[in-house]
Parts: sequence; C-alpha cells; structure tokens
Amino acid sequence: MEAYLFDWLNLLLRWLHVITAIAWIGASFYFVMLDNSLTPPEDEDLLARGVNGELWAVHGGGFYNSQKYFVGPKKMPKGNLHWSYWESYSTWLSGFALFSVMYLWQAQTFLVDPRVFQWSQGGAVAAALGFLVAGWIVYDLICRVFGRNKDGSIGGDLRVGVLIFLYVCAATWLACHLFAGRAAFLLMGAMLGTIMSANVFFWIIPGQRKVVADLKAGRKPDPIHGQRGKQRSVHNTYFTLPVLIAMISNHYGMLYLHPHNWLVLIGMMLVGALVRQFFVLRHRHKERWELVIVAIGLLIGLVFFVAPERSPLPPPGTAQPGQPQLQGFARVEQIVNQRCAMCHNAALASKGVQLHTADLVAEHAAQIYQQAVVSKQMPLNNATGITAEERALLGKWFEAGAKRE
Repeated sequence: MEAYLFDWLNLLLRWLHVITAIAWIGASFYFVMLDNSLTPPEDEDLLARGVNGELWAVHGGGFYNSQKYFVGPKKMPKGNLHWSYWESYSTWLSGFALFSVMYLWQAQTFLVDPRVFQWSQGGAVAAALGFLVAGWIVYDLICRVFGRNKDGSIGGDLRVGVLIFLYVCAATWLACHLFAGRAAFLLMGAMLGTIMSANVFFWIIPGQRKVVADLKAGRKPDPIHGQRGKQRSVHNTYFTLPVLIAMISNHYGMLYLHPHNWLVLIGMMLVGALVRQFFVLRHRHKERWELVIVAIGLLIGLVFFVAPERSPLPPPGTAQPGQPQLQGFARVEQIVNQRCAMCHNAALASKGVQLHTADLVAEHAAQIYQQAVVSKQMPLNNATGITAEERALLGKWFEAGAKRE
C-alpha cells in the first residue's frame, strides 16, 4: 500500500509540474515573440503617450492590439496590473517537490552510482542541493561581472552567452562524473530551471516593482531595471528547450548510460538552444534556416554517436562461467531472475510488477522489452550489471513472439 500511495504522489506532483511548466514557458514564449514582433507606432496619440512598440494580432475570432512602453507609461493606469511570476514559482516548487520525493528521498537508489562516484546517501543529497545553489551563484556572478558595458549599462550579450555556455558544459561534465547518469541529466535540468526561476525572483520582479513604485511616486524610473530584466528574460527563453530535453532525456537509458553521457547531454541541450534561436529570429522576420540545418546535423551525429556497438549474440546454449547451459525461454528466465527479479518479486514489487515466476515473465514480456531493451531504463542505473548481449537476447526473444519454449 505504501508503494501504491507513493506512485500516486509521484504522478500528481509530476502532473502539477507539467501544468505549471506549460503555463510558465507558454507565457515566456509569448512575451519573447511579442517583444521581437513590435513595430514603432504610427498613431500620434500613441507616440504622445510614450508607446515605443505595438503589435496587431488576430486570434480566436478577435483582434488584439498589444502596446509596450520601454520604461513605463507617463501615468500608471488605475486598473489591476498583471504580474507574471506565479507560473515560475509554482513550476520550481512543484519540480523541487518531485525531485525531493523521487531522488533525494531515495538517494541511494537514484542519486548514487558506485561505478561513477562512491559516497554516502547524505553526501549525495547535500551535493545535489549544493549543485542547485552553486548553479545560480556562478551564473549570477557571470552576469554581474561580465554583463555590463563600460558606461554601466547592461550589455555584453555575446561575451556573457559564451561564458554561460562554457559554464553549462563544465557543470554537465561535473554532474555526470558525480551522480548516476539519470540523476545527472535531471539535475542539469533542475539547475537551469533554478536559474530561470531565480532570475524572476531576484531580478525581474524586484526590478519591475521598483519601476512601478517610481512611476506611482512621480519619479523617473532607472532604465537599468528594464535592461537587467530584459537580459535575464532573454537568458530564460534560451534555457527553456535545454531544460525540457534534460528532463525528458533522463527517461532514455541509451542516452544517460552512454560512457560519454555528458557530451550527449550537451549536444541535446545545444540542439534545443539552436532551435530556440531560430524561432527568436523568425519573430524578427529573419529566416535563418542554417540554424535548423546545424541542429538536424547535430542530432544525426548524436544518433550515430549513441548507437550501441553491434556484437554477435552468443551461440544458443552458451553460458557465462558458473551458469548452467541454458537456451530458449529458460535462458530468458535466467536473465530476468538474475537482473530483474531482485526488485520485482513477491516481497518487493517495484511499480507493481512481479517477475519471479515463468508465468509472470511471459505476462510482462512487453514491459521487459520496453524497459530493458528499447529504452534501457532498467535495471535502474544498471545496478545488476545486465550486459548488451543479454539485452539483445531479451529483444530477440520478444520480437520472435515471446514464446515459452
């Protein structure tokens, strides 16, 4: 019953996290599109009111006219002012809750892989939390130190962008050399997501509040608040697709179990950044299809880079030292008993799956094939040391009809 309720908690937290993430990323994408699609207004009344850009759009059977004041309107409106921040905070809070339930609470299973780095459960938890905190601190220092022009204004976009990219590469390498592969991928997504939410919490919203307070008091707002908010907002939009692929890719063992998994993750995140850059420029009416070509080429390269080496299956009946000579379904059952049944048995049925009898192995043939052969997610972190030949044999058995003979 405890495992059953735990699965429900996992499901509901994951669902909440996806909902809030859609709301946050959707709002971010919309405002970035809006910023890049604005045109100078021609109406004299708009110019007199201080409008710097506008966009006409049609959607859902109606017309919309969005207007932007680059610093602020000359007079604050009396109506309610909408703030976009709860989407960000809710996404981070739900994500951290899910991370705590899945990874921190079960650190010895999900965070620690002795073949990568041997440490205690408490040490792994502390390091994972420190990774999130340090991720924000180093990123923020890069922006503070290298993100200013000589006149004190916010700038140096290329310089800052290159340094952030190098920093993300270094952090990815470190994560993949400290934590289990699956956890390392998720942790990189969580680190970037933490940076995004911290940008909103520490810089974007406080800066906007100062601007609003100045406008209400009749003071001229300091333009640096808008410049800094714009800088961090742009960074956030480039982080979105890398965060998503880091979160999704940890479900595919072929990626995080690769010997050079850190290079695989960097490549996948770079593809996401290139795709996002293409759409940012497209909103400015600049078609840069070479970015798409580079992204597709990089993806094709990753497909070949990750592809497993083809090794011939051992002849039927061939057994490893100490194993009886088995073939057919008996060999399949032997592999499952050695590699899977320790977590899927009558006493411990992880995810409600039991594999300790021949009938149960046959009943769950499709799940065994999907988890152990296709996605290579199981055994988790390959804790039981299943070999490529054993995975291939399971795959051959299933594709031949999963026969019990």
